[in-house]
Amino acid sequence: MEQPRNPARARLAEGGLALGMGVRFARTAEIARMMRAAGYDWLFIDLEHGPGSLESTAQIASAALDAGIAPLVRVPHGQFDMATRALDVGGWGVVMPHIDTAEEARALVDHLKYPPVGHRSIVGGLPHFGYAAAKVGEVAKTINAEMLIVAMVETPRAIANADAIAAVPGIDVVLIGTNDLSLEMGIGGEPSHVRVVEAYQAVIAACAQHRKWPGMGGVGDVELIRRYVGLGMRFILGSNDTNILAQASAERAKALRGLL
Repeated sequence: MEQPRNPARARLAEGGLALGMGVRFARTAEIARMMRAAGYDWLFIDLEHGPGSLESTAQIASAALDAGIAPLVRVPHGQFDMATRALDVGGWGVVMPHIDTAEEARALVDHLKYPPVGHRSIVGGLPHFGYAAAKVGEVAKTINAEMLIVAMVETPRAIANADAIAAVPGIDVVLIGTNDLSLEMGIGGEPSHVRVVEAYQAVIAACAQHRKWPGMGGVGDVELIRRYVGLGMRFILGSNDTNILAQASAERAKALRGLL
């Protein structure tokens, strides 16, 4: 049996940019193939702010696994039961918002990793293995190695603790939630502010020190994204289905209105 492979993790391991697209309102499997065809490496299935369910997540994740794009699922803060169920239905990783301390990061790993790393319960017939029978030990080892655990840092406290969070074994990505961070700083809507830049530099340095991958979301301007990639960002949430659809639709309507 072919071993499951997480394409987003593979892209990062190669030293490339792992590009993600947010899934907020799309709730059918087609979005996975669309975003794979568009050139993305992973989906950010948003159960924190989107209306989707675990059922719709399962459908999208299954299609994503077949298409060769990694389904990652953001769950509401601290909802470990939802996180493990999202992994069981096909997720290649979990994005946990509002990780402020190393203690919270350790709890995240403990809940999501199988023994001997953590204490997550195991179930047979995982979609990552095509629902085929596999030895429990093999499943645990493979999933532990291939999954991505993403800690979102969204407050000044989290940025101050970035080095300690990145140092936690099992954390793979430290992802800056730029919108919430700038709001917490009192500079909402200013993703290029010097304080935000300093936060990026702190997270990138922490990840370099502990051989983790720095990630970013909440920045729409491509030139600003280019700047942050130049600083060392590698795990990039490019946008989400809602914003892309709204932007493209507005551009098309403007072009069509200009025909007369």
